[in-house]
Amino acid sequence: MSESSVTVTPGILPAADLDPSEHHLVERFEQGRQAWRGKMLDVRIDTVTLPDGGRATREYIVHPGAVAVVALLDDGRLVMERQYRYPLGRVVLEVPAGKIDPGESIWRCAQRELAEETGYRAREWARAGVLHNACAYSTEGIEIWFARGLHPGERQLDHGELIDILPMSMDELDALACRGELTDAKTLIALQWLQRWRAGAWALDWQPTPSSGPDSL
Repeated sequence: MSESSVTVTPGILPAADLDPSEHHLVERFEQGRQAWRGKMLDVRIDTVTLPDGGRATREYIVHPGAVAVVALLDDGRLVMERQYRYPLGRVVLEVPAGKIDPGESIWRCAQRELAEETGYRAREWARAGVLHNACAYSTEGIEIWFARGLHPGERQLDHGELIDILPMSMDELDALACRGELTDAKTLIALQWLQRWRAGAWALDWQPTPSSGPDSL
């Protein structure tokens, strides 16, 4: 899509319930335009009013959000993926993940992505939290979910999606992170959640996968 001069709404508006102590930091949307739009990314250029009355330009990406899954095998290992990431020009080790489709619930997205990319379905699920992996230039939030009671099935990879699946222990991943060889942000945060949960410091509320209904596979 060519660059547009049409004024558009901002990707994120300041929350109405901001703490009064934060008001001196908040920037206010003045006007904006869509610079480019692809199949997934929506690039915006906004003019904002600064707290001191000045003006500034903000360039950012509106993203639909994504889900990452910490898939736990019965032996305690994680289901991990290796795939080539074109922008980096290298193969990256990651937890299963994918973007949320329009109108799709977060739980449904987690179930779908795990099944499509790995073939596994889970008996139980638990939401850990959300991370903002590029808050300076993107609205993307990645929901971290845990899955256990896995049973295998067939994968349904998208066209052009090439993924190797391998089980890895928490200690193996921790060693890779220590050596700087595990660099994917969502996977590092997922590893932290796993370590803290297994240490009894962070709780997870496990829920069974529905046997029927819109959120079941």
